[in-house]
Amino acid sequence: MAATDTRLGRAVREALGEGSPLAQALPGFRPRPAQQRLAVAVADAFERREVLLAEAGTGTGKTYAYLVPALLSGMKTIVSTGTRALQDQLYLRDLPRVRDALGIGLKTALLKGRANYLCRYRMEQAKGEPRFTSREQISQFQRVVAWSGRTRSGDMSEMESLAEDSPLLPLVTSTADNCLGTECPFWSECFVVQARQRAQAADLVVVNHHLLLADLALKQEGFGEILPGAQAFIVDEAHQLPELAAQFFGEGLGARPLVELARDAIAECKEVPGALAAVQQPARDLEQAARALRAAMDNLPLRGTAWRALDEVDIEPAFHALVQSLANLRDAVAPLRQAAPGFDACHVRAQDQLGRLQRWLGEEGETGSGSRSDGVCLASQKTLPGSEPDPVSPPDSVSVHWYELTPRGFRLQRTPLDVAAPLRAHREASNAAWVFTSATLAVAGRFDHVAQRLGVEHARELLEPSPFDWDRQALCYLPKGLPEPASRDFGMALLDALRPVLEASGGRAFLLFASHRALREAAEALQGGPWPLFVQGTEPRHVLLQRFRESGNGVLLGTASFREGVDVAGDALSVVVIDKLPFAAPDDPVFEARLDAIRRAGGNPFRDEQLPQAVIALKQGAGRLIRTETDRGVLVLCDPRLLGKTYGRTFLESLPPLPITREVKDVQAFFADN
Repeated sequence: MAATDTRLGRAVREALGEGSPLAQALPGFRPRPAQQRLAVAVADAFERREVLLAEAGTGTGKTYAYLVPALLSGMKTIVSTGTRALQDQLYLRDLPRVRDALGIGLKTALLKGRANYLCRYRMEQAKGEPRFTSREQISQFQRVVAWSGRTRSGDMSEMESLAEDSPLLPLVTSTADNCLGTECPFWSECFVVQARQRAQAADLVVVNHHLLLADLALKQEGFGEILPGAQAFIVDEAHQLPELAAQFFGEGLGARPLVELARDAIAECKEVPGALAAVQQPARDLEQAARALRAAMDNLPLRGTAWRALDEVDIEPAFHALVQSLANLRDAVAPLRQAAPGFDACHVRAQDQLGRLQRWLGEEGETGSGSRSDGVCLASQKTLPGSEPDPVSPPDSVSVHWYELTPRGFRLQRTPLDVAAPLRAHREASNAAWVFTSATLAVAGRFDHVAQRLGVEHARELLEPSPFDWDRQALCYLPKGLPEPASRDFGMALLDALRPVLEASGGRAFLLFASHRALREAAEALQGGPWPLFVQGTEPRHVLLQRFRESGNGVLLGTASFREGVDVAGDALSVVVIDKLPFAAPDDPVFEARLDAIRRAGGNPFRDEQLPQAVIALKQGAGRLIRTETDRGVLVLCDPRLLGKTYGRTFLESLPPLPITREVKDVQAFFADN
């Protein structure tokens, strides 16, 4: 049966066609053949409970193309997006427009991880505690308390004045570790419980990848009971899923949760007479041990394998001191478990974090036989006597144990090298339809790489290129005469090549750099020029982007983390510059271990992993340029390997069909015609 012959397929084609309710209700809506083809493919996957891999280029109308069949199908559907910002945009803007235009009264719900909701218990615990480090924090806390009496959802994003990384947030929100569950005195008023209940009753639930994966990995973010009832899953920005899945199917431990555990244990003492005498010293020792470990790791590279860290003479004793302090706090609160639910939760957390730390250290009985000197553990799933089996990773998975340092903290992580098997197992167990879509899934027109990483063996595939008029709207400029990217002169030569481009465009540019060092050097060289500079890290992202949009002629400088976060339509962004092909950093221990595993299995690490990952990253960066049918702009690719290496063709073939030039005069003529 052809896709267009299904009942739902015909319905979605009509809904997105000429004279449809959408066309009548939404200003500026017009039928798009690519959008209709994508919507019909989604509908077909729904009806047949199949897997669809669909790349939809910018301008296809991807969001409406999957929302229409989801709403018309009547099936319980989970839509997962890449970030909380996209989640809010989808739920608060796109979904109501489509639902109202179709006249469908289906129930919808927005669900986030528990750390996004106010926890009344922790807010009460924080009152009067000496945890606030400034008057500003005290003032913010008072605003949270006042807002808590007005809010209906408890969603912390309603507090616009509160930064996403505010140190206040952990004090007024809960985690799976410190939530008291039904023992909580505020259980009947819990915002997380209420959000779950709304999601259970809804026909369509909007989540983000972090929440979806946390519950697939049994991390219990509060959504797991809804997954079994879903008949269809739509994963937007699906290119992000494999990397995120590696985080969630592994396990981690950080300095911050350790310090929070110590402070929470002391905070509970005010409820139980005499508890402070038993708990205060072990809690302080734990906090001090976490700080001492960070200090001992100060001379290490910012990222590395566990064995790189443990080779240092001064560091191993610090780890064992942390193990001992965790065990001491666990033992100190054990007799108090019946006295208060908070102490019971602290005991569980201490035991869990102790197990994570010991597994990371390889202290699992005979674990030495399963470990290698490069930090890869071949038998990482053994459990300690008296501890629970790890429910997260498959029993014979290969994982890499690694660390990451922040200015005042650390993160210890155990990450599986391949998540295809658990993703496949969860997908097959769901008996649901799965749609994976993004503007960047394919490499040179093929889905092999993303299919392998998602564990997809049989799927329908759809590749819908961007419908923009690339010959008229865009130009790709490859500057002549640039040295190799590793050359010391590359940065200055790049800026010399860019100045005539920026002069022709009048600024209005986004410059993407492969490293923070290159970013700083460019910012310094361009300082004092005719265009206002907006540099990643100098202000919160949303503030920086808003100021860049409003400037009209600004130059925005960012690194890889900005590759997917910049969505600026119109004249404010008319040039996108990418300095080097975005191959993954060689100091990433997980990436290096994955390449080694491919090599040992007889594969080609460059062809099978490094190249396709870099192609998808380049497509993401290039996708910032043309966002609407009226945008015009120049993509400047400065890496001479595009033409000097045979693999350069793979990158160029994966981009939209932009006209290519090596002459700056063509760039000047392009903007002169504007």
